[in-house]
Amino acid sequence: MASLCRLCSLVLVLQLLHIYSLGIYGFKHQTSKDNVTSPTNGKLFPWNKMRLPDMIVPIQYDLCVHPNLTTVRFTGLERIEIFVRENTRFIILHSKDLEITSAVLLPKDDLGSSKPGKQLQVLEHSAHEQIALQAPEVLTAGQRFLVVIEFHGRLADGFDGFYKSTYKTRDGETRIIATTDFEPTSARMAFPCFDEPSFKANFAITIRRERKHIALSNMPKIKTIELEGGLLEDHFDVTVKMSTYLVAYIVCDFKSVQATTSSGIKVSIYASPDKWSQTHYALEAAVKLLEFYEKYFDISFPLPKLDLVAIPDFQSGAMENWGLITYRETSLLYDPKTSSAFDKLWVTKVIGHELAHQWFGNLVTMEWWNDIWLNEGFARFMELVSVSAMYSELQIGACILKMLQNFLSEAVFRKGLIHYLKKYSYRNAKNNDLWNSMANTCSESDFSSGNFCYTAFRPLSSTFSHMWKLTEIEEMMNTWTLQKGIPLVLVKCEGNTLSLRQVRFLKGVFEEDPEWANLQSRYFWHIPLTYVTSSSNTVHRHILKTKTDTLELEGEVAWVKFNVDMNGYYIVHYEENGWDNIIKVLDQNHTLFSHKDRVNLIHNAFQLVSGGRLSLDKALDLTRYLRRESSNVVLLQGLGYLEMFYHMMERRNISDVTENLKRYILQHFKLVIDRQTWSDEGSVSDRILRSDLLGLACKLQYPPCIQKANELFSKWMGSGGMLNLPADVLKTVYSVGAQKIAGWNYLLKQYSLSMSGAEKNKILYALTTSKDCEKLTKLIELGMEGEVIKTQDLAALLHAVARNPEGQGLAWNFVRKNWNKLLKKFELASFSIRTIIVGTTSHFSSKDKLEEVKHFFRSLEDQGSQLKITEVVLETITKNIRWLKRNLNSLRNWLLNNL
Repeated sequence: MASLCRLCSLVLVLQLLHIYSLGIYGFKHQTSKDNVTSPTNGKLFPWNKMRLPDMIVPIQYDLCVHPNLTTVRFTGLERIEIFVRENTRFIILHSKDLEITSAVLLPKDDLGSSKPGKQLQVLEHSAHEQIALQAPEVLTAGQRFLVVIEFHGRLADGFDGFYKSTYKTRDGETRIIATTDFEPTSARMAFPCFDEPSFKANFAITIRRERKHIALSNMPKIKTIELEGGLLEDHFDVTVKMSTYLVAYIVCDFKSVQATTSSGIKVSIYASPDKWSQTHYALEAAVKLLEFYEKYFDISFPLPKLDLVAIPDFQSGAMENWGLITYRETSLLYDPKTSSAFDKLWVTKVIGHELAHQWFGNLVTMEWWNDIWLNEGFARFMELVSVSAMYSELQIGACILKMLQNFLSEAVFRKGLIHYLKKYSYRNAKNNDLWNSMANTCSESDFSSGNFCYTAFRPLSSTFSHMWKLTEIEEMMNTWTLQKGIPLVLVKCEGNTLSLRQVRFLKGVFEEDPEWANLQSRYFWHIPLTYVTSSSNTVHRHILKTKTDTLELEGEVAWVKFNVDMNGYYIVHYEENGWDNIIKVLDQNHTLFSHKDRVNLIHNAFQLVSGGRLSLDKALDLTRYLRRESSNVVLLQGLGYLEMFYHMMERRNISDVTENLKRYILQHFKLVIDRQTWSDEGSVSDRILRSDLLGLACKLQYPPCIQKANELFSKWMGSGGMLNLPADVLKTVYSVGAQKIAGWNYLLKQYSLSMSGAEKNKILYALTTSKDCEKLTKLIELGMEGEVIKTQDLAALLHAVARNPEGQGLAWNFVRKNWNKLLKKFELASFSIRTIIVGTTSHFSSKDKLEEVKHFFRSLEDQGSQLKITEVVLETITKNIRWLKRNLNSLRNWLLNNL
């Protein structure tokens, strides 16, 4: 069969030979005043809404693209098969930053004939990123046509659409690749398309390239044709039906490792040639996780192959393109010499998250972006499920879906997911579709086989009947997904009666505040509660469906603990002497609570301090038992809060509290700190605890820690960077070494030479801990230049500098003075801009800084820049101010009494 590119080119030539001027300046169809607006080219545009009309839907795109990596431009030719649902003269679709040189309409069956097509007039509406292709006559409902569009553009300099990415070889040569990232609305930057999730279609991709490169796309390559001039043309198989944001293609010179799953899926990991050796762990994890998901979902992965590619320039962590998942290098590559246990866990989690999207998001897609949580929520949940299967010791994390699973039982929940995925495969779904699937898990085979299932009307098995009580799942879950926030359950124990009350949990806004009542109004949840008591290990269940309720116990109890094993998504406050009873148990025998419950208690206590429900000294009293704690995850939780308070005091230069908090941590946790070895030994949680503890100890200037870190750094520096240090302590060793001028300079040199993204992250963090403002300024300048420190890392760099007490003002002032320059590097609503704003301001806790930030945000609004994140930041700073005012003296006095 002839090449699509060449065939379409021939058709266009034939059409242009016969073309005539259409001379159309007015509109006779669907041009009411309500639907007409003015595009940038001055002619009337027949549509004035941001969402596309559904009068025409795409069936299949045949897309041929040729990126020239020398000129950094690309040309494209596409043939879109469309179906007309309603009579219209306009084909309205998306296009952004593309120059369309020709658009022709053909009857579906006339592509190969010499019969001329009909030229379509192209109208543009840049503000809506839309084009309207006007036909010379009405397109009749029920017909199919082929729209042939020729276009070209420039490979983008940012991180969206079809963009260029560069990397340096070990020899210092800079190489360019072309890659895509389309979510949510950037496919239109690569080719004209119906760029909304509900316009699913099939895609046949063809890529032209030089011989030294390879091309990758969603599907396997089926053939390669050699063209005149030495170019090669790769043809990829037709995709399954999918949304435009999942289309992907890459032209690069990468190398890969490959394996095949037990079900026959070919899995490949791609990276730049010098980083090929770092791809092996990702291959192992991807194969295991893909096999896990196929079994869990009872649905085979629908494509014959799955590629995972490490992209040198990538703004987020990863993107779930169907069959061609793209990653930031640090989210996919694992270097055994420089990647810590945390790095390995991160790679595993990101792979697990993106593979979950192959079902949740790709196979079944949300109808519109307001239901994005259907994609992200389930991917996050399945990430936890899959990682827990690989690292059972790390089964921590609460979310709404985990709560639903616990409420329904794992078996029913899983059956509901499978029902949902099978019912809506290759389609779009809405919020309620999921709950209906959960509430109706019965099929005909269930009735004949006797399997357990559930309908919206009644449970069909007595095994779990105590869990249901005819609760409407949709009604319950809508209280969690259609309103923001999290509930607070207040528990009061009087004799054998438990009094329950639910309110909206608020931080920094207290019951005595005038705005409190308004912020509480209309907020209400159906909460599936679980609890245990001192008299029984039995997990009791109750659905709190009213503002208040009471429960009768079989007798009086010494204590009660709600949210067993942190399976629920709510905060609990034990009123009156409830917390005193729990603290007493922890002091006497903390193992009476599971390690998950201990994590939950610590988390709840400090959250309640922020909500004004619990005094800080009471929450700190709860942590005193931690010197006897043996669970790594519990220690990490408790130390995390104490470290957060230390940094808050340090940044505000409240020296007496800073010093006393430092003394308390080093005294209270001396035994566990001294037990840590400077090695990579132990379980994943052992290793993560070691990294965090030694890092904290050195930050607090603990002499044995500083001495050991300096010793290791000197040996490493003396070896010319060739000595292999334990990866789990690299960040700590580098941070200590960076405090000296020679060490800082040497680290910067090694940063530019390193081929490991994991090592570069650790070095960059260490460099940002310097107390020398000139060096911090140099780092920011390098980040802006984008050569030594890549632009993709600039946001994280500014965040890290702002965490340094010596750099917080420096980073904030830089953002204010260079805002317009930053917007040239990142889109206004991008992940990077949000990170920069939050990272450089959200730690402020003074009224002066609050006013400074408000003034800056107002100036942005005056320039026409509006960001939702600014409201969050202002709320956060206000909460920080109120937290300090309410708790500083309590913290000061508690430390004096406990040292």
